[in-house]
Amino acid sequence: MDVDVLIPAALEAQITTENAASIRAKVIVEGANGPVTADADRMLTGRGVTIVPDILANAGGVVVSYFEWVQSRAQFYWELDEVERRLAIWMRRAMESVLVTAKAYDATYREAAFIVAVERVARAIERRGIFP
Repeated sequence: MDVDVLIPAALEAQITTENAASIRAKVIVEGANGPVTADADRMLTGRGVTIVPDILANAGGVVVSYFEWVQSRAQFYWELDEVERRLAIWMRRAMESVLVTAKAYDATYREAAFIVAVERVARAIERRGIFP
């Protein structure tokens, strides 16, 4: 089908080199974990398809789980609209970080998301003095 956005959101490895050529979407947003194989990812990005990687696109559930933990620890509970407002802020920041990193490194969004993640872990290790 001719669509602007394709959101594979059920199973991993659903977009492969065998079916990537037939995908006509301009943007793929990975709702599932790993729905696009590495080889298909290279094929699609080589054709100019924008792929929003799973570690960014479906991170909202993890963020809201964190919010639940924070609320439980503080014994303070937010209304749904407050959770949604905070989630929008966190997800917007995450996307902006990936966009800036992708531009700085001339990288795909997936590569940029991994760069952001590795840099954050490296900073945390450095700050905590785990490795001198």
